[in-house]
Amino acid sequence: MAVLNKIRQRSVFLIIIIALALFSFVLADVIRNGGLSSQKSQNVIATVNGEEVSREEFAQQVEALQRNTRGNVSDIQAANRVWELKLREIIIKDQLEEIGLRAEEDQITQMIRVQMANNPNFQNEAGMFDENRLKEYVANMRATSPQAYAQWQQYTQNMAATARQNLYFNMISAGVGATVTEAEQAYRLENDNIDLSFVQVPYTSVPDDEVEVSKSEINEYVKNHPARFETEKAVNLQYVYFEETASSEDKSEAKEEIQSLMQNRAEYNSASGANDTISGFGATEDVEDFVNQYSDTPFQDQFQFRSDLSGEHAEQIFNLSEGETYGPYEENNAWKITRMLETRQIPDSVKASHILVTYEGAQIDPEATRTKAEAEALADSLANVVRRDQSKFGDLVSQFSSDRSKEQNAGDLGWFSPGQMIPAFEDYVFDNEEGDVGVVETELGYHVISIDEQTEEEKAVKIATVTKEVVPSESSRSDLFNEVTKFQIAAADGDFTEQAKSENYNVRTVQQVKALDENLPGVGPQRGVIQWAFEEDVEVGEVKRFDTPNGYVVAQLTSKKGAGLMSAEEASSTVIPILTKRKKAEIIKEEISGNTLEAIAENQNVIVQTANAVNLNNPTLPGAGSEPEVVGTAFGLETGNLSAPIAGDKGVYVVEVTAKNEAPALNSYNAVAQQETMRRRQEASTRVFEALKKNAEIEDNRSNFY
Repeated sequence: MAVLNKIRQRSVFLIIIIALALFSFVLADVIRNGGLSSQKSQNVIATVNGEEVSREEFAQQVEALQRNTRGNVSDIQAANRVWELKLREIIIKDQLEEIGLRAEEDQITQMIRVQMANNPNFQNEAGMFDENRLKEYVANMRATSPQAYAQWQQYTQNMAATARQNLYFNMISAGVGATVTEAEQAYRLENDNIDLSFVQVPYTSVPDDEVEVSKSEINEYVKNHPARFETEKAVNLQYVYFEETASSEDKSEAKEEIQSLMQNRAEYNSASGANDTISGFGATEDVEDFVNQYSDTPFQDQFQFRSDLSGEHAEQIFNLSEGETYGPYEENNAWKITRMLETRQIPDSVKASHILVTYEGAQIDPEATRTKAEAEALADSLANVVRRDQSKFGDLVSQFSSDRSKEQNAGDLGWFSPGQMIPAFEDYVFDNEEGDVGVVETELGYHVISIDEQTEEEKAVKIATVTKEVVPSESSRSDLFNEVTKFQIAAADGDFTEQAKSENYNVRTVQQVKALDENLPGVGPQRGVIQWAFEEDVEVGEVKRFDTPNGYVVAQLTSKKGAGLMSAEEASSTVIPILTKRKKAEIIKEEISGNTLEAIAENQNVIVQTANAVNLNNPTLPGAGSEPEVVGTAFGLETGNLSAPIAGDKGVYVVEVTAKNEAPALNSYNAVAQQETMRRRQEASTRVFEALKKNAEIEDNRSNFY
């Protein structure tokens, strides 16, 4: 009791001690996870002009895009597309808020009217959009389905946002145009031209070893042109790719396995207590079942022409006799055996039309109410009508066919080849004659078929092929893993390049990898490698192994660079050619002498060339390509005058204008002004957005999540 009384007396003190302990625990966790902003950083993909982009919302949009594209884009590709849309949405919205632009209800209603105009639910008896029907529909939705009404509200909000954007860009476009003076200038740029003679002294005439570009010169050029050499965070990597490949033993094993399928074999039947004889590929009666059971590729029940068969074994296969087999043969990293099932003379393509008569329970028309027997009887009756009078086919299609495309093609299926239609349908049109009309049943219903045209008959074959792909065995994969692990450990402890060289591995290097890049040359998408390289705690020199679908990558981080201007080394591939041309141009200019083009040409061991009808819109010289600096200078010369040496893109030029051809003045430049105005307006929205984007404050953290 005495102990309990003492505890009660000190209860306040104990509460304070426990609270301090809990606080220190929480504080330590906060510090360990990057401070109080850690949770925020884990839930924010980006910040645009102060507006946060939620990770959860962004992820939902990425998943929706991938569903819509059926998985044809990678995670990072989907994230990039969503990012561009989200970025545009926020930047434009901020601009609209800043200028106080609103969309009126009439504008939104008009947009909805356009969207819903072809929906029969909102059309009156005359087939015109009826706003009252839409209002009635929305009111009913609001009363009966809150979820659908919420989606409708989101739809109208999107329409309002689109209307505001359209209004904004229309206002900008309205302020963009070309004056008559500008139109005349555009006309002159395209139609005024000159004839000239010129001498070109190519830069290659000066050996490269006669000029030298220093590191300080490169740095000076980068400093004077910062916009060209700004760079994002980047890393350099080197890596070795180990591909999983089948060994010679794996190939032999696959070949032996497929060879065994050629022979009859005994298999114990536990039910009968005796051995059953299993027919080999050449003797089996159920070829389709055999192929589907033993082959890595399914059976194809279709005829093929010679042009459909490819590969070095195609000719031998096409000329097999019925029942004859060919193989085993190796093709496309697989062992195969092929059996000729049937040869036939058939047209290589057929043009046909059909009337599809469905019944209750058929796949294509859930609203069908007729029975299967009624559908068959109707199809037979329609076929008889068509046989008596082919001209009635189109009317019968409109009245009876359940094919959804009937309104566009009146039942005409166009030309098609074997393998493009349902088997039963295809068998009929290729087995019968041009002009025949018949009825065929498929899972879609009953087809009344008219064979309209056929090409000349050719030899076609139906073959069955058993394929065994040559894949690495478990033993081969294990050996490769051991080899990769051994190299990984040695490369991490020593020199990556030297270790690879000693093992005759191919080291691949990749420079200036950005945080949102995805591919490694020669390997393809390797997002994991790039994410690892950009992790803050990964240091230069570290080595790591990555699994790929077909092997392994062992990568080493060789350098990291923050955002900023390129170094001299990074910019050298761009800057050195520029500065080399400049220095060569000065050397050539000093060597040029002579008062005529002929004298200069003789002095420089080149020829005098000519160019006719050269304009400023397309400043191209024959044999030299685009030379805007040279052509622009020439337009400023008087006829007969010789220019000073001009440093162009391909060399140093001296030009003489032999004629100036001024286009006749137009009575009015209004048409040109209108064309120029349209061109500028088409570019306006893109240029405005790019300007807004450049001035926006953007913190992009996508690379931390994708």
